[in-house]
Amino acid sequence: MEFFVISLLNGVSYGLLLFMLSSGLTLIFSMMGVLNFAHAAFYMVGAYVAYALGLKIGFFPALFLAPLVVGVLGALVERYGLRTVHRYGHVAELLFTFGLAYLIEELVKVVWGLAAVPYRVPEILEGPLFTLYSTSFPKLRGFMMLVALLMLLSVFLMLTRTRIGLVIQAALTHPETAQALGHNVPRVFMLVFGGGTALAGLAGVIGGVAFITEPSMAASLGPIVFVVAVVGGMGSLVGAFLASLLIGIVQTFAIAVDWSLGGMLAVIGIVVNEQTPLYSLWKLQLSQVAPVLPYLLLVLMLIFRPKGLLGTRAD
Repeated sequence: MEFFVISLLNGVSYGLLLFMLSSGLTLIFSMMGVLNFAHAAFYMVGAYVAYALGLKIGFFPALFLAPLVVGVLGALVERYGLRTVHRYGHVAELLFTFGLAYLIEELVKVVWGLAAVPYRVPEILEGPLFTLYSTSFPKLRGFMMLVALLMLLSVFLMLTRTRIGLVIQAALTHPETAQALGHNVPRVFMLVFGGGTALAGLAGVIGGVAFITEPSMAASLGPIVFVVAVVGGMGSLVGAFLASLLIGIVQTFAIAVDWSLGGMLAVIGIVVNEQTPLYSLWKLQLSQVAPVLPYLLLVLMLIFRPKGLLGTRAD
C-alpha cells in the first residue's frame, strides 16, 4: 500500500509537470496550427532565467517574473520571426522552430556554460510534506502539483470566463469574422504564442529546481512533450492533461518495479532459461524499458487512434 500510494503521488506530480510544459504547446497548436519544436527550449530558458533572478530577488519572485520574461521572448519570436516565415507554409515554420531550438541551446551554453548550475530548492520547500509509514513525500513535489493545478484552473477560467478568452476562441474557429469585428487577429496570435511559451517557462522554473538545470534539459524532456501532445490529441488541453497523468504514472510505476516477462511466465509454470530463444529479451526488467514506454504508447496511438484521446484533428 505504501509503495502504491507514494508511486502514484510521484507519478501524478511528474505528470502535472509534463502538463505544465505540454499545455503551452497544445495551446499554440490549437490556435495557430504551429508545431513548435523550440517549445522545450523555452522550458530551459525559464529554468535558467529563474536561476539568475533567484540569485538576486529570491525563488518566489522569480517564479512570477521568469515566465513573464519567457513569454515576452516568445511573443517577440512570433512577431519578428515566425510571422515572417508563416507565408511559406508549415514546413518553413517547423524548420524555423527546429533551428531556433538549437540556437537557444547554444546561447544558453555561451551565457551559463556547459555544466549544470546550482539551482537549489528554497529552504521553505525543503523536507517532507508528510510521511507515509517509512517513506516521505517531499514538499517540493506537493508544491509542483499545486502550481500545476492552479495553472490549469487559471487557463480554463481565462479561456471560458473572460473576454480575451472568447476572442481567442473566436479567432481560433472564425479568424475572418473576428477580424471583421475589429479584433486584431495577428496580435491575438502573438499573445497566444507568448502565453504558450510563458507556460513552458513556468514549467522550467519548477522543473529546473526539482530536477537539474543544464543545457541538455530541453533535449531530454522535449520528446516526451510531443508524446503527450500526440497521445492526448493535438489541440486538446483536456487530452494533454489526461495523457500527461497517464504517461507520468505509467513511467513512474515502471521505473519502480523489477518485473520481467520471464518472471511473469514463471508464475504460470513456464520456465525461461538460457536455452530459450531471445533469452535476453525475456529477462529484461520493466524498469529497464521504462524510458521506452511513452514512445511505445505513441506508436500504438498513431496506429489505432491517430487523432489521440480527445483530439479532433490528426494532422
